[in-house]
Amino acid sequence: MVAAQADPARFEALYRKYLAQVYSYAVYELGDHHDAEDATERTFLSALTNLARFEERARSDDGEGASTFRVWLFQIARNAVSDQRRGRRRRPEAPLEAAGDAIDPVDIERLVVGRDESAAAWRAVRRLSGDRRRAVVLRFVDEMSTAEIAGILGRSEGAVRVLIHRALRTVAADLRARDR
Repeated sequence: MVAAQADPARFEALYRKYLAQVYSYAVYELGDHHDAEDATERTFLSALTNLARFEERARSDDGEGASTFRVWLFQIARNAVSDQRRGRRRRPEAPLEAAGDAIDPVDIERLVVGRDESAAAWRAVRRLSGDRRRAVVLRFVDEMSTAEIAGILGRSEGAVRVLIHRALRTVAADLRARDR
């Protein structure tokens, strides 16, 4: 991190380390690969532009090699995702591929695949309110700690644990209702 601040050309190592995580977060938040690519690009451009302003806040008891850079980067990603959503609401558009997504009633295989339990679970996660959904995605997709999620969402660790607990209960209830 310090090396990248001294020489922005060394930012590439940080980019490689966090690219997949930021992109994954953006995909789960936005639900569209193209929008996620745009948000990921904006995240890293903003991080590179503002790298000199980053201030390491890891404590000595956080362990060797601990850094708050990931939290800072995901705060930028969260803002980029929000900007992308605002832009989407201002300029709604339907992708051309959507025309091919209409299910043919004769296509039984597609109907069965559409009922896959995994897809149902992610649909339930997408229906969660903003911070509940973000907390679940950051915890189970990006495998972040409660402390990291708290830093990204600007909440306490206890509040994050409650968010995740309530989110999982909501998803379970949603799936039970679907199975009835």
